[in-house]
Amino acid sequence: MSLVRKFATVASGTLMSRALGFTREMFMAAALGTGPVADAFYAAFQFPNTFRRLFAEGAFNAAFVPLFAKEIEANGIEGAKRFSEEVFGVLFSVLLALTILMELSMPLIVRFLIAPGFGDSPEKLSVTVSLATIMFPYLICMSLGAMMAGMLNSLRRYFAAAIAPVFLNVILVGVLAWAWYNGIGEAAVGTALAWGVLAAGLVQLAIVWIAVRHAGVRIGFRRPRFTPNVRRLLWLALPAAITGGITQINTLIGTAIASGQDRAVSSLNLADRVYQLPLGVVGVAVAIVLLPELSRALKAGNMKEAANLQNRSVEFTLFMTLPAAAALLVMAEPIVRVLYERGKFAADNSTPTVAAILAVFALGLPAFVLIKAFTPGYFAREDTRTPMYFAAISVIVNVAIALASFPYLGGSGIALASTVAGWVNAAMLLAVLIRRGHWDMDLPLLTRIPRLLIASAIMAGAIWLAQTTIAAPYLARSAPFVDKAAALAVIIAGAMLLYFAVAFATGGASLDMIRRNIRRGSKAGEDAPGEP
Repeated sequence: MSLVRKFATVASGTLMSRALGFTREMFMAAALGTGPVADAFYAAFQFPNTFRRLFAEGAFNAAFVPLFAKEIEANGIEGAKRFSEEVFGVLFSVLLALTILMELSMPLIVRFLIAPGFGDSPEKLSVTVSLATIMFPYLICMSLGAMMAGMLNSLRRYFAAAIAPVFLNVILVGVLAWAWYNGIGEAAVGTALAWGVLAAGLVQLAIVWIAVRHAGVRIGFRRPRFTPNVRRLLWLALPAAITGGITQINTLIGTAIASGQDRAVSSLNLADRVYQLPLGVVGVAVAIVLLPELSRALKAGNMKEAANLQNRSVEFTLFMTLPAAAALLVMAEPIVRVLYERGKFAADNSTPTVAAILAVFALGLPAFVLIKAFTPGYFAREDTRTPMYFAAISVIVNVAIALASFPYLGGSGIALASTVAGWVNAAMLLAVLIRRGHWDMDLPLLTRIPRLLIASAIMAGAIWLAQTTIAAPYLARSAPFVDKAAALAVIIAGAMLLYFAVAFATGGASLDMIRRNIRRGSKAGEDAPGEP
């Protein structure tokens, strides 16, 4: 199976999840706006979500997948099953103890870590504690689910792991629709959403658990023991957790700082949802697929294949991400207006604030995606510490800029800090890969990058011209929603056609790049166990 097909398999599930995520955020913006309950919910949900990225997705995609793949190669499915049971016993026990500890400490954690700025508003602080207490057990479900997803990815069964996150948004959209139909108040909506998050975690875990059993791996519970395999996993997972969750670490820090200003937390989250669409569809898909593929190539000693995988992955991510970043930069306000400007959000007049934050995030989008393409070059070689050091540096950069700029720029200052930190991290990752001889950028990649930049710049200029001239009356705040949505859709469609035309005409992209060059050189993967 070609890399592009594997990217597409993962990206399709992610795209569905992100699209439903937009629906969810549109409903939430209409129901809660950027008011105190919205601030409380986003701050409370940020906590278990950050732990999920730190100790689940980041750690297991970086540490568990290569070790699980090695067990399959060395000892077959039975060896991999034994290793998985050892890990499951330890992971479940640690998660249970952590959850109990966090639940008991939640008032202090919210007051001094998650949202210190809420201390001036006892009611908002109390709501945040209540919502965080309900949602934190979501961590157990998602961490165990991430382990199952890692197993499925190693077995080259990508669809179930990609589709499971969709159900978080399905359930939350259902909760919001029910609340709207019954005229539920804001506080009750927040509580219902928190219980919906927990229910979604249970559903997602059930989906990947069933998929793993269907793949022929039945995991039983073993008494937790720190076997050599488990110790090796933990040795790799701790730095990998920090590295893989760097964006979430920066987001958590940003949320804590933003809690000092009314509406800033919810404004940041609404902007974050928009730019997470291309980041999730392209960046996450590439990272998930590239790690096991690169691990196999390196273990087989196929350096040429490893270099090709890395170059083609970066080529593909930039081809898809650069135009998305350019479009978000120049048309942030029309996008926010169409997606969110209704109900409580419109009454709060939050569009300019959220749009300004989104435009700054757009500048960092290519960096965030490149980080996900560069880190597998370290993880596949079982080096999780170097990226951790770079992640720590980027966190320091993020905190310094956020603290300095927030008093003057508000939420946009938080986004600026995250953007600068992302580029610093990406630059360090690439520089060391090149210095170690682990990345040989080939001529096609080097010649296509400037052409893709030119195509994106031309597209951005055309978008700006269209929205400030012909489409201006249809995108105005007073225009009917149908007019705004139609104008935005036409501009986006035209921009896509222009970008692809210029990219292909200048040689920034080619059919070979998409159809043939991204195809794996080895046929082994097509016959691997677990391939549907």
